[in-house]
Amino acid sequence: MTITRRHALAAMGATGVALAAPALAQGTKLRVGALRFTSHSPSFVALERGYFADAGLDVELEFFQAAQPMAVAIASGDVDYAMTAMSGGLISLADKGAIKVIGGGLSEEAGIDGQKILASDAAYRDGVTTPAGLAGKRFGMTTAGSSFHYMGSKIAEAEGIEMSFVPLQKVGAVIGALRSDQIDGWSIVPHIAKPIAGTGEVHVIGDVSDYLPDYQVTTVFTSTANAGDRDRTQAFLDAFGRGVTDYNTTMIDRAGGDEGVDAMVDLIHRYVYTDRERERAAPSIIDGTMRINEGAALNVASLQDQLSWFQSEGLVDADIALDAIVDDSFVRTVG
Repeated sequence: MTITRRHALAAMGATGVALAAPALAQGTKLRVGALRFTSHSPSFVALERGYFADAGLDVELEFFQAAQPMAVAIASGDVDYAMTAMSGGLISLADKGAIKVIGGGLSEEAGIDGQKILASDAAYRDGVTTPAGLAGKRFGMTTAGSSFHYMGSKIAEAEGIEMSFVPLQKVGAVIGALRSDQIDGWSIVPHIAKPIAGTGEVHVIGDVSDYLPDYQVTTVFTSTANAGDRDRTQAFLDAFGRGVTDYNTTMIDRAGGDEGVDAMVDLIHRYVYTDRERERAAPSIIDGTMRINEGAALNVASLQDQLSWFQSEGLVDADIALDAIVDDSFVRTVG
């Protein structure tokens, strides 16, 4: 397995080694798409700790509420780089030559608490205490072809059951529908799952990793034009990778102890759960800790499984090949 220059530089970020900017103009302006999720922390860290600036990049964050609009924004040039789940929309845009996946982000990993499968209180009281109990029930998703649609379908397939899928467009709308018993089930990252389950209105009934081990939950992607600008894209990935390393070593490996975790929570809280006081936000931020791929390594086997599912559902063209979506020349690949 080859470790690229990109992977090596990411590791250097944890030691505080300053990186020389690539051959591009200092202060190159970029717009980076993000969700207000703990899993998007590497971008927040790279911005706040000056890693983007070290790489010669002047970054502005653009926030979204779902994956599909982010993919459209990348294709239109309104946003330059982003990290989100592979969706039907993203695949279709890649097939049209508009965007490319250039790395991996969030992953399910054995031994690290990951995404949860949830049931509404009414469904739980009606006997939906395991994922198998979702047979014939309503499962929430943002849009058809979203990661929620994929996860729910794979869970149903493994359990040999059928569910109906309810598109609600935004994560907040799905949460509201689950709390008010308008849907019966959903799956989501732990920093959202655990707090709403703690209210008693929602219950955790399983783990996504039991159904999708090593699932490449999110990818780093950009426009095809940006992927062709290797200096700029490498500069972005170098800086982003330093943010990944800081996040993983602090929140998972706990290299800086409680003090390091506290400092990282302070940083993330500037972007996540901003409507809560820090003391109330901290447990949810910590609960949301999942591994982000070092060096933006990309699990191509997981991506192929996702692509095959989209094709089997008729959500994307059956003739699309993975190499039409992925440019793996920037990062290490696994699987």
